[in-house]
Parts: sequence; structure tokens; C-alpha cells
Amino acid sequence: MSDVEELYDYDDLRTLKDPTMIVARVERPTLVLGSGQSREVIDPASLGATSLRRRRGGGGVVLLRPRDLWVDWWIPRDDARWSPDVHLSSLDAGTWWSTALQPLVEGPLHLHRGALEGARAHRVVCFAGRGPGEVFLEGRKLVGVTQWRVREGVFLSSVLGVEATIDVLAYLADAPAGLADALDAHPLDPSRFNAEALLTGLRETSGPWEQRAVHLVD
Repeated sequence: MSDVEELYDYDDLRTLKDPTMIVARVERPTLVLGSGQSREVIDPASLGATSLRRRRGGGGVVLLRPRDLWVDWWIPRDDARWSPDVHLSSLDAGTWWSTALQPLVEGPLHLHRGALEGARAHRVVCFAGRGPGEVFLEGRKLVGVTQWRVREGVFLSSVLGVEATIDVLAYLADAPAGLADALDAHPLDPSRFNAEALLTGLRETSGPWEQRAVHLVD
């Protein structure tokens, strides 16, 4: 799987001693593969100016664009927010997002507390299913959550989709039947929120943290 550049230097970040909130932003559209995915799920002819990266952690492809918010929390093993319970850690991330987002949306947010749901074939794309800790509005996904665990701690990874996630279909080498319907995500209207204010609220809800910003430029 080393044929695709990683989203950022995870081996460096896992040496951090302090709990850290990492915000990754891209300058142009970027496809982010799950750790176990082959680049063959992507049609190479579709890429054009779109970058291709890989994250550590489970799940499917994410189409990340400049207005989307990708947030990782690095929680060292000796921090009070670290838990051996994988399910509980995901619920923590979803709770932080729900608290920060609720004042910005009309209608109640729903936190998925159950196990992973959705057709296995559709899991090629992150936003096509339901996983623990993921946040929904009117039955459609707002925030995707995944995680990667190592002996030093855990990365909780999340993405708030601002633009339509169905656009990812144009990049797939093979789109399983029904995937378009499963990708009925709920993009958050960017005119309704200030990204930096939202991130500040997210830090206050989940913190305290050291802070890092990662700007991905190819």
C-alpha cells in the first residue's frame, strides 16, 4: 500500500506526548483512501488535477475539498480521554461534533450509536454507510468518523462534508449498484457557518488540546 502518499506523517505525529487536535486542509480536491484500500478502486483517467492520498484507519474513499473540514484528534494512551473501547472512542468524537454543530443547523442531529451498517459493497466509499459516532441530519450523514490505534494512543479521524459527497462517484473504477442512493449525504451549507468559529467550538467542546494545522500542497 506504499504506492500512495499518506495524508500526513503519522509516524511523526504518533510521537507527540500531548493530546493534539490536527486540522488538515487541502488546496485542491483530494481523494483519501482508507488504509486497506488499493488505488485500483480509483479510475486513474478520472484524476486529472485531483490528488490521491491515504489515511491510516479503516473505511472507504473520502473526497476532500478545500471547504471540507478534516479533523484528527491524537489521544495518547495516558490521557483521560483515551479508552480501550473502540466503540466508545468513536462516540466521543461524534458527541464533540454534534455539540459544536447543533447551533448551526435546523432540526436535531442524530448520533449513530449502533454497529457498522450498510451494504459491504458500498463501503468502498466512506459516506455510503453508518458507523458508530457518525453524525446525521434528517437521516443523511454530516460527519464521518474512523480511527487508527497504536500502542502509544489513538487517532480519531473525522470529516465534515461541506460539498456533495456523491461527486466521488466520478472517480471510482467501478461503482456498485445502489451506491449513488447510499451516498445521500447532507452537505452543510457553507454560508451558514464560519469554519474557524466552528473549529474553535469543536476545540472547546472536546479540549483541551495542543493544536496543529496541516496544509496539503502537491
